[in-house]
Amino acid sequence: MTPLTCHTCKLTVEQGAELRALLKERGYLFSELPYARYAAEKDKVKAVFYESGKLVVQGKGTQEFIEFILEPEILKTAQLGYEEVLNPEVLLPRLGVDESGKGDFFGPLCVAGVYVNASIVRQWKDAGIRDSKAISSDKRIAELAEVIRNTAGCVHTVVPIGNEAYNRLFRTMHSVNAVLAWGHARVIENLMLQRHRMDPPPSRAISDQFAATKEVVAKALMGLGREIELVQRHKAESDLAVAAASILARDEFVSRLGRLGKQYGVKLPKGASSAVDRVAADFFQQHGKAELEKVAKTHFRTALRAMGLPEPPKKEWRKR
Repeated sequence: MTPLTCHTCKLTVEQGAELRALLKERGYLFSELPYARYAAEKDKVKAVFYESGKLVVQGKGTQEFIEFILEPEILKTAQLGYEEVLNPEVLLPRLGVDESGKGDFFGPLCVAGVYVNASIVRQWKDAGIRDSKAISSDKRIAELAEVIRNTAGCVHTVVPIGNEAYNRLFRTMHSVNAVLAWGHARVIENLMLQRHRMDPPPSRAISDQFAATKEVVAKALMGLGREIELVQRHKAESDLAVAAASILARDEFVSRLGRLGKQYGVKLPKGASSAVDRVAADFFQQHGKAELEKVAKTHFRTALRAMGLPEPPKKEWRKR
């Protein structure tokens, strides 16, 4: 089994201070990094403790650092290598659902679903499959997507909602969450249509809770989707099945965004920013509103700015 070379976790301020004292005692060399409380390095490992409380450990000595310093001295737990014992749910057969493109002005909304079982979980143990938002390289996303697609027994599906279809759905549903719910429901239905390929059949479907109430997705479920337990929770990407779905969704989004750009001879940037505003305005000037509908989510304020139209006042956000 390939040893770990990277690990992240959360520490309290007190745990971070305790780790600093321990590393200093053991001869680690300290340095300063932006947004970090401290960085310490020795031999084949480097540990960085950030202001946010996140600890990042990297290097060939990562696994040894976790097993002999972090877990016994700071966390007071033994988890590395015991994940299946401590949390047997990681081996349950299940579906994971996630999306990509929701916050991107240009490009489609892509929703993906993945079936995993105990065998698949064990095959992916050291593959590096994690939430796609934690992977900055499109190339790495594509590599991991291939791993997922080529894993024996892994059933997967992607529902890409192109911009014209997305804009029609939004005009009908008047809500991003409603469009997302429809996409998640469609993916679950598509996977359930392939139950004969799943051994054993899934016990539940897991997705992120993006709406204020869980009923938004539950009400959108179709016939077969209502036959399986739906679990919605915040930060669902920590589940391996959801993380795999996030990678497939991101890979599909990136691929389709690239093809759209080539079609119009322009590099369409990701996200929503001043750089996106500039490209959107140029695109509108060259191609007009009808073509903008084919490459962008036109309910974004970016579209109004691109067309020189006034923006409605922003609504004050209040936690429900």
